[in-house]
Amino acid sequence: NLDTLQYIAQEVARRGLHFQLGLWTHGYDWSANEGVNHFIEGLNPENHAAYCRDTLRLLLEAVPEIGGVTFRIHGESGVPEGTYAFWRTVFRGIAGCGRAVEIDMHAKGIDPEMIDVALETGMPVNVSPKYSAEHMMLPYQQASIRASEMPPEDRDDEGFFAKSGGSRRFLRYSYGDLLKEDRRYGVLFRMWPGTQRLLLWGDPEMAAAYSRAAGFCGSAGMELCEPLSFKGRKGSGHPWGREAYADESLKSAEGDWKKYEYSYRLWGQLLYDPEAPSDSWRRYLKREFGPGGRAVETALGAASHILPLVTTAHHPSAANNNYWPEIYTNMSIVDEDVPHPYGDTPRPKRFGRVSPLDPELFAGVDEAAAELLSGEPSGKVTPMEVAAWLERFADRAMNSLSDAKGRVADPEAPEFRRLSVDVAIQAGLGRFFAYKMRAGVLYAIFDRSGQRKALEAALEQYHAARAAWAELSECAEGVYVSDITFGWAKHSRGHWADRLPAIDEDLAAMERRLESRDKRTEAGEADARPDPKQAERAIRAALKVPSRPHPHWDHTPPDSFRRGHPVKIEAALGLPEPAGPFTVELRYRHANQGERYRTTEMVRAGGRFHTFIPGDDTDSPYPLMYYFIFRDSRGRAALCPGFNERLTNTPYYLARQE
Repeated sequence: NLDTLQYIAQEVARRGLHFQLGLWTHGYDWSANEGVNHFIEGLNPENHAAYCRDTLRLLLEAVPEIGGVTFRIHGESGVPEGTYAFWRTVFRGIAGCGRAVEIDMHAKGIDPEMIDVALETGMPVNVSPKYSAEHMMLPYQQASIRASEMPPEDRDDEGFFAKSGGSRRFLRYSYGDLLKEDRRYGVLFRMWPGTQRLLLWGDPEMAAAYSRAAGFCGSAGMELCEPLSFKGRKGSGHPWGREAYADESLKSAEGDWKKYEYSYRLWGQLLYDPEAPSDSWRRYLKREFGPGGRAVETALGAASHILPLVTTAHHPSAANNNYWPEIYTNMSIVDEDVPHPYGDTPRPKRFGRVSPLDPELFAGVDEAAAELLSGEPSGKVTPMEVAAWLERFADRAMNSLSDAKGRVADPEAPEFRRLSVDVAIQAGLGRFFAYKMRAGVLYAIFDRSGQRKALEAALEQYHAARAAWAELSECAEGVYVSDITFGWAKHSRGHWADRLPAIDEDLAAMERRLESRDKRTEAGEADARPDPKQAERAIRAALKVPSRPHPHWDHTPPDSFRRGHPVKIEAALGLPEPAGPFTVELRYRHANQGERYRTTEMVRAGGRFHTFIPGDDTDSPYPLMYYFIFRDSRGRAALCPGFNERLTNTPYYLARQE
């Protein structure tokens, strides 16, 4: 093992790359864990820390090319959280190795005292939060974390996971409170492979946007888990290796990485420099696909928007081990008692209750239904808008794929066939989730109103979702093996076709709900529900894209602000002005995800609006982030700046301190 590690390190250094070694686990007592088969004997609480210190120093001396070590300092390391003396001893192994070696610590459970322990060594220190839970969301830093991640008010920091389960819970899946302006450590994001791990991904515009998001508040950038990360996880692999193709003609003699060459090229160029010239990837497309290269770029680019959008708008579990939208395990719209792996969805654990990954800017399914029935929109992006985006991306992907097929020299070449089937599957996933989100909203309207039309419309949308899933499953049939493994659990392996029975069962449950509703009606049982006309309006609204105001908006964020001084925020509406009365609200908070947003109504003077963020709110070590909510006389609302059509911008503003 040491020989192999030395070889890897030497080859990395020969290519001018930084070599970071991950030491995942420091625990030694695994007697209570089944299946553990590697033990170190002779350790006890008295010699444990010194052993880890000395072996770390020996390792760094034996492999001088190691430039940094990544530590998991939370409870999953096998060491109780808050054991600062242990880590102080271990880090001395780095300080004593005779050269500068970066200490990189996962953000989960970290606190200022733990960071200070690392800084005491005099070594460069980095903290690495996950980019967006263990998944790939849209290319911006989420405006908020889910309610379930906020630090609980009624829980003390006790037990093995004292910090990550207590006061530091909000650091499990994003940047938390790490982005102080005066920090003495680096921040590097890591994108985990929960969303897309098998199907081909590639969009230059998105890759550049991820690069910009990775520099948020002066952060150092982003690393990502490569395609096929966790393939065959926990010993679940097959004898033939990591290849997932059943069709032998689609396998590459060069290895399973070959399919993802374009993805690597985009990430490598654009994470390093978001302004990299397009020749750097279009030369590759021209070489591989000839005159069809630009159409291939468009097709795969559109398909690549689909799963990150689904992840952002609908997030039943932050754990990549549970939520895999690529081969989605169906969650019941109707029955909370149907088993599923999504433990961190709020009760009742149904599809409609799922939180968006960014609940500040996106409305969940049940939330959207309640807004439609009340006629009081929050301004958040609705599931209906998400559905429309998904369908547009799916249509664009398939139309461009058809165009590419007519232009490439050989449509039967393995490179084009691999890409084609993955684009088609992702387009099918987009259509499935679009139909299911509408079905969920309509079912929630029925649940609140008792209106038969709502349930009929929900069934129609759900049947369309089922048809989309069946079509994409058929597309994958014979192309991919019947058991694609990313773990032992049922939801971590299998094939798209395996998921159809659960969809059928939920459809049958919805049909039964319609039958029972009709029987109650025949028996003369009346529901005391909202106004039927109100429900009718909600049903119609759920089946179309919401009408939003589109004010001509002019706002320039302040170049900087002084801590403890008020910040004036101004905005102007261009001509023509909206008809009727309207209001503008400012929503703001520090770039600290442990905090909640504050709202203030802006004062109008002619066509301009202004307000102040008070000095008490700027007296903080954090930057400020904010956006506007515009409400018009028709009861409509819009977010400003909101999202562009390609979903590649930051939908809020940021102000840094002087």
